[in-house]
Formats: sequence, C-alpha cells, structure tokens
Amino acid sequence: MRLLLVKTSSMGDVLCAMPALADAARALPQLETDWVVEEGFADLPAMHRAVDRVIPVALRRWRRRPGEALAELPAFLRALRARRYDRILDSQGLLKSAGIALAARGPAAGFDRRSAREPGAALAYRHRHAVPRERHAIERQRALFAAALGYGCPETPPEYGLLPPPPPLPQPYLVLAVETSWPSKRWPAAYWRQLIETAAGQGAAIYLPWLDEAQRERLRPLTAGLPTVRLHPTPDGKALAALIGGARALVAPDTGAAHLAAACGVPAIVLYGSTSPDRTGTAGPGQVHLRAAFACSPCFGRDCSYRGPAVVTPGCYGTLPPARVWAALQPLLADR
Repeated sequence: MRLLLVKTSSMGDVLCAMPALADAARALPQLETDWVVEEGFADLPAMHRAVDRVIPVALRRWRRRPGEALAELPAFLRALRARRYDRILDSQGLLKSAGIALAARGPAAGFDRRSAREPGAALAYRHRHAVPRERHAIERQRALFAAALGYGCPETPPEYGLLPPPPPLPQPYLVLAVETSWPSKRWPAAYWRQLIETAAGQGAAIYLPWLDEAQRERLRPLTAGLPTVRLHPTPDGKALAALIGGARALVAPDTGAAHLAAACGVPAIVLYGSTSPDRTGTAGPGQVHLRAAFACSPCFGRDCSYRGPAVVTPGCYGTLPPARVWAALQPLLADR
C-alpha cells in the first residue's frame, strides 16, 4: 500500500503522529509512506523508519510572503501529484491540510465532521472516521490510522519509530529547553537560573539549545559565570534530536522539545502552567508532568491575562518553583 500522510505542523503534532505510523508499518509490512510536512519540521519525518519520502510545504512562509507562494506552489504541486496513492490520510483535520489532501492523487481519509479540529475539513475526504476528541492526541492518531488503513488499533504503549542521529557530545549531560513560542508557557528566567545553579553545583554538564541569534542572546545571561553550562546551536530538528537523544534527562515547558525527548526515549520533566497534559502531554517512559496549582490554570491562552497578586509572571508558575523541579529530576538522573 502506498500512503500519503498529511500532517504539516507543529513539532509536537508531528511527533504525536509518529506512534500511529509505527503501528501502521508493523500491521502493514508492505506500506510505503510519503509525508507532507512544513519545511521547518521536515527533518523529523525523515528520521522515522517508516517514511520513504518527505514532501516539504511552506504554508507558514507563503502566508507572510505571497510572492514566494506564487513562485514555489507549482513545484510543490508537482511533487505532491508525482505519485498516485492507495490512501491519502489527513491526520491534521484542518482546512489547510484538507486542501493538500484534496490536491493529491488518490482517495482521501480523515476525521469526520465532529472529530476534526475544523469541521469543514471533513468535506475533502472520501472516507471519514469518528474519533472522540476527548482522547489523548497520540491515541486519536493511532485510532485514526487504524480505521483508515484497516487494521486493529493496538493497545500497547506508543512506540515512536524515530531514529535520531548520534549525540554530538561524549560526556553525560542535561538539556534544559528554555525557549517556547507561547509567552504563557515561559518558566521565569530567575527560576531557570536557580535550577541551573543548583544542577551546576552538583557537577552536571548542562546544555541549552538555541535556534537563532535572538534566542542565543536571550539565553546568554543564564550561563554567565558557570563553566559547565553551555549554549548549543540546534538550527533544525535533526540537530535538536541529536542533542536531546544523548541527554541524561530534559527539563522543558510544554513544547515540541519535550515531545522530542519522549520520542527519543529520554526522561523529561515537563512543566504545565497555561496548558494541561491530559490530551497533549508527552507520553513514554520517564515522562514526569508537573502541573501548576493555580486558580486559572490551565487557561490555554497564548498570553497570560492574570493580573492578581503573584510571586512570578506568569503567576501559575509560582507553584512550580525550582526546588520542586530539582526534586522531581533526581529519580530520573538516578535511573539514567
């Protein structure tokens, strides 16, 4: 069977689809899979053992630069339509992903109207499948793949099928993924500094990944005066997977880096303030979810709107101080 998978973004969503594809590859040994994904995340499907071809798309960039869309869209459509597929599976459930599925050659499948994140997307599919939205994102993906491709949905723990490259560093180290795109998810810089000082005081080598120069400059004060704490460039998903894949453990807010740790089998402390792990939390061995205990948490807002008394900003993180994170990290380091 030749499958076209449409799951374009973001990093966490892409990673949450990987266990489902690993299920499908085990159930259907002859499966050949092409994956349509945003260009910024193309390295991630390329590391999956069941993916034959990655087809990058630049919807995010094209929205900002329409001229580039006009120039590049024909080449993307040629790549998309170069093969005919036995099944096209849009596991994103958005209008933009449904449009890609509709443009490809072959019968499309996806969530039904009640299950899709944008109900109108279901109009693009020949085959529609009901999957309760209350289920965890990984289990929703696994159920959708099983229904669309015709095999029984496994009840085993998720196995990602990701093959990260060798780690770039020889010595044992921790990774602290400080950066996040949502302001409401940003654990306070003073808390990061306290945690870093505590870990460095115990002799730990610590690496902070950075994507661009702006991130690098924001992170630099966290390493000042601490020789065992270093900034490490991770310009793409492959570099980030290599760094995280070799770590003893990771600490991060609710970001794609946390899901990448789970996919690489690396223990992680994941901090949930404005969000919740109930439907989108990391899944796998050694994944520890620390939830804020605050009146408005989780709010699921990109920006913190709380204006009452608080120890830090965002206020919910006052219930997740560095001492609590360090205490939760100790068993992971001992096991590792």
